[in-house]
Amino acid sequence: MAVVPGMSELTAPFWEAARAGRLVVQECQSCRQSWHPPLPRCPHCHAAGLGWRPVSGEGTVYTYTVVRHPTHHAFADEVPYVVALVALAEGPRLVTALLGVAPDEVRVGQPVRAVFRDVAAGVALPYFEPDAGRAAAQRGSLGGLWPAR
Repeated sequence: MAVVPGMSELTAPFWEAARAGRLVVQECQSCRQSWHPPLPRCPHCHAAGLGWRPVSGEGTVYTYTVVRHPTHHAFADEVPYVVALVALAEGPRLVTALLGVAPDEVRVGQPVRAVFRDVAAGVALPYFEPDAGRAAAQRGSLGGLWPAR
């Protein structure tokens, strides 16, 4: 069983893009700031003229937690899993699950990229996974300060 997020008229463009394997964020047409999750007004200048813009899907782990006890019975077979706040390259942050990495290998600042998984009929969710290419480049530019695993 999948846990499907609530969808509304406000969030429909986000979910439509996710079904197509794209990540989008809201953007204010007045001040050009962007954010996530979707809101009915700009949180920066309070304008009502909003749009959507595609983002690269690249980001870094801003913070994370390891979930060891399922918060819903649908996640019982998934524990332990990692829930992270990912800072997108374009600025906004979003809460997501990390895939393809053991909980003890996640690091703050770790480069990640968006991947999409179909979880129900017509519903795809964005998740993130380690971006090995950017991690190698980051290690090289930091003189090996970010530990290889």
